[in-house]
Amino acid sequence: MSTAHVLLGLLAGGPLHGYELKRAHDQRLPQAKPVAFGQVYATLGRLQRDGLVVTAGQAQEGGPERTAFQVTDAGRQRLDEWLAEIEPPAPFVSSTLFAKVAVAVLVDGAQRARDYLVAQRAAHMGRLRELTAIKTDPASPLGDVLAADFAILHLDADLQWVSNTLERVADLHREVQP
Repeated sequence: MSTAHVLLGLLAGGPLHGYELKRAHDQRLPQAKPVAFGQVYATLGRLQRDGLVVTAGQAQEGGPERTAFQVTDAGRQRLDEWLAEIEPPAPFVSSTLFAKVAVAVLVDGAQRARDYLVAQRAAHMGRLRELTAIKTDPASPLGDVLAADFAILHLDADLQWVSNTLERVADLHREVQP
């Protein structure tokens, strides 16, 4: 995820200061990794340096002075270009789950991989239950439901892979220990 582009998107709705941007990020992308305040301000600095945002005033509402930022025409153009870019499918497998299973097979053979896969399947099933509760709760905001759908489909794919791999590991175990 591009934090800069997400912040530009949030600013497209109107000027916000750093604290409001962080809060808006965490509310509108509830299942995404939270963005740190330092990351917000560092990203705003780069966006300002690149002419994609400008300051839109300062306010001091019972606390420290806060600078609001607004997106420039160049920033809107950059955001539009980013939104139009198609994300290419990942060319490589870069999953920690895959790496652990592959290494377990290499190091200790089928049994350790099997034990890991069974435990991982249980963790995935627990997370699926949590996400399904979010998805089926009529009070859940649309952003939460969309994030839950996204995560559920990825977990389903992982679970299919875990099932297939458990079968392959069982076959390997039978070959090694007839």
